[in-house]
Amino acid sequence: MSSNVVYAIVKAGGRQEKVSVGDIVVVDRLSAGVGDSVELPALLLVDGEKVTTDAAKLAKVKVTAEVVRDEKGPKITILRYKNKTGYRRRQGHRQQLTRLKVTGIK
Repeated sequence: MSSNVVYAIVKAGGRQEKVSVGDIVVVDRLSAGVGDSVELPALLLVDGEKVTTDAAKLAKVKVTAEVVRDEKGPKITILRYKNKTGYRRRQGHRQQLTRLKVTGIK
């Protein structure tokens, strides 16, 4: 493993994502507009051989990302059916998403 590898585990949209500078991450919809900069809270930081998990030190770490675009996820079809009763319900869903590009880990 190279000693200059820098990446962070961030909390984004209720999930944890592994990111490094230049990565594209898709998260749940954020209220920021296209081109805006957002800051993601870091849960773990790996800087070469050094791993940081201390909450006090991670509070100083800034993971910044730029909003690339808003998009929708794939369509999910929900079908409920009960045999011999004539009960049928069909419903669809598309999750609202935001595509982010990580610009810095400091």
